Amino acid sequence: MNQELQLENYEKKIKRVIISEEEIRAAIKKAGKTIDAIYDGRPIVLVSILKGAFVFMSDICRAVSVPCEIAFMCAKSYYTGTQSSGVVRITMDLDRDIKDCHVVIVEDIIDTGRTLNDIIKVLKSRNPASLRVVTLLDKPSRRVVDLKADLSLFTIPDLFVIGYGLDCGEYYRNLPYIAEYGE
Repeated sequence: MNQELQLENYEKKIKRVIISEEEIRAAIKKAGKTIDAIYDGRPIVLVSILKGAFVFMSDICRAVSVPCEIAFMCAKSYYTGTQSSGVVRITMDLDRDIKDCHVVIVEDIIDTGRTLNDIIKVLKSRNPASLRVVTLLDKPSRRVVDLKADLSLFTIPDLFVIGYGLDCGEYYRNLPYIAEYGE
């Protein structure tokens, strides 16, 4: 396949923008203020769930004014395509102790909730002072576990979405907005 045809197919998969860059920016600014109010100057550890949440983490850490450290975990449930495998694997763990820390998990999207549910169990077992979840996107209609984020920036319907860190087959993470992916 030649490069021109690949680009044409790439762009055709972006069905429609559902959350604009400006809407994301405004929601993150508001979320930063909410996080600041919750912690009132106390230091926090922001834990990004890779790969999808890295863009969101970058913006959230700049939106808060409380002292913060960043840490990363990687967990997978989507391996290829647009369907969850239903199996969650933690493929990269934290490289620091979080005992007695105020931890905020920074997630890109909560879909079935399996991945995040497993991560929460692991982190709670490490005795943080507090553990909260902030997610960019929430898809409650797909939930299969009893899980609710402490702070959700956007609730979306059951669509496969890309952009702002979210991918399909590792592509589209660089889009500055959230779009519906179309086959």
